[in-house]
Amino acid sequence: MASAAEQLAQSFNLSAFSKATELKQRIWFTLGALVVYRLGTFIPLPGIDPIAMADLFSQQAGGILGMFNMFAGGSIERMAIFALGIMPYISSSIIVQLMTSVSPTLAQLKKEGESGRKKINQYTRYGTVLLTAVQGYGVAVLLSDQGVVINPGAFFLLSTVITLIGATMFLMWLGEQITARGVGNGISLIIFAGIVAELPGALAQLFELSWNQGQFSGFFVAFLFVLAVATIVLIVFVERAQRRLLVQYPKRQVGNRMFQGDSSHLPLKLNTAGVIPPIFASSLLLLPATIVPLSGGGGDLATTITSALGPGQPLYMLLYIGLIVFFCFFYTAIVFNPQDTADNLKKHGGFLPGVRPGERTAEHIDYVLTRLTAVGAIYLAVVCLVPEVLRSQAAVPFYFGGTSLLIVVNVTLDTVTQVHSHLLAHQYEGLIKKSRLGKGKGRK
Repeated sequence: MASAAEQLAQSFNLSAFSKATELKQRIWFTLGALVVYRLGTFIPLPGIDPIAMADLFSQQAGGILGMFNMFAGGSIERMAIFALGIMPYISSSIIVQLMTSVSPTLAQLKKEGESGRKKINQYTRYGTVLLTAVQGYGVAVLLSDQGVVINPGAFFLLSTVITLIGATMFLMWLGEQITARGVGNGISLIIFAGIVAELPGALAQLFELSWNQGQFSGFFVAFLFVLAVATIVLIVFVERAQRRLLVQYPKRQVGNRMFQGDSSHLPLKLNTAGVIPPIFASSLLLLPATIVPLSGGGGDLATTITSALGPGQPLYMLLYIGLIVFFCFFYTAIVFNPQDTADNLKKHGGFLPGVRPGERTAEHIDYVLTRLTAVGAIYLAVVCLVPEVLRSQAAVPFYFGGTSLLIVVNVTLDTVTQVHSHLLAHQYEGLIKKSRLGKGKGRK
C-alpha cells in the first residue's frame, strides 16, 4: 500500500493546489504562527546579562541544557521568554496520560468521549501551569546563583516565573490554534521549527571545522551526509511499518437478507512509543551532569558519578540503551491495551482467524505486540546511539540524528498526510458540486 507521501506525489499538481483555497489559508496561518514563535525566541528575559549567560551556556552545552536548547530553538542559549518552550506542556500531557492508566476516575473520563477529553485537556493545562511555575522558579534561582542576573532578588524571581508561565501558556495556545486552524499538529510543529532553525548553524560550524580548521576531511563530511540520508530512510521505513492482524466478521442477517461477512485489519505499529523513550532516557541520564556543576559540585563521589554518566562513556551508553528499551515497553503498555482491543472486537462480533475471542485474542495481540516492540526498541537504540558514538569518537560538534531526526521525520510525515487529506477533501467537494450541477441540468 502506498504511503501518504507517495499518494500525494502521484495526485499533486499545481492547479489542484491553487484551487484549494482553504488549504492555502491553513498553510499561511501555520507559517505565520511559526514566525511568531521564532520571534519570541529572540526576546530575552528581563534582568539577564547576555554575555554572562553565553559564558554559562558554553560550559553546560554538553548537558541537558544542550538537548533542551535544541528543542527550544536556541531560546535557552539566549535565555529568551520561550526558554522552557513547550516541554512543560508535553511533560504534563505524558503525566496525565500515565495517570489515566492508574486512576479509575481519569480512566472513566477517557471513556466518556468528547466531554471526558475536554476535562482531561483542562487537567493537562493545570499541570502545565504548575510544572512551568516550578521549573521557572528553579531557572530563576539557578541564574541568580550563577551570577548572570543584573539585579537578583525577589522581584527578579517573581518576574521570571510570571514571564515564563505566560510565554509557555502562549505557546500552548499557539500550538492549539495551529492544530485547529492550520496544518499538522501544532505542538509538534513548534518543536520541529526549533530543531530546524538550529540546523543551518550546526552545518556552518561543521563546514568551518572541515574547511578552515582542517579538523574533518571532505570524505568524512560526505560520509556524515550519506549516514544522515540513510538514517532518514530507515526512520521513514520503520515509522510507516505496520503488522496487520486479519479481523474477520461473521455473516449477518437483516430481515430476509443475508449479508456476507466482512474482513478488516488491526494495524499494530512497529514503533508505538514514538520519540518518547529517547527523550525520557536522555533527560534522566543528563540530569546529574547538569545539576552537579550548577549546584557548586558535590564532592568526589558526585564528580565520579558525573564523569561516568558523561555523554560517550561506556556506562552512559549501556544505561541509555537500557532506558530506551524500558520506556519503549512501558509507554507501549500505557497507550495500547490488548485486553480492551480484544473486548471491543468481541463486542462487535469480530475475531482473529484461528484464535478464540476474548482472553485468547488478548494474549495473541499481546504476544505480537511484544515482539514488535522489541524490534522497535532495537531500532530506536541504534538510531539514538549513532550520534553518541559520533560525538564521543569523532568529536562531531552537533547533535546528529537521534531524537532530533526522529522528531523532524515524524512531524514531516504527519504534516504531509494532513496536506494530502485536505487535497483529497477538496477534490471530493469539487466532484460533489459537479454532480449536483449535472443533476440540475438533467432536470431542465
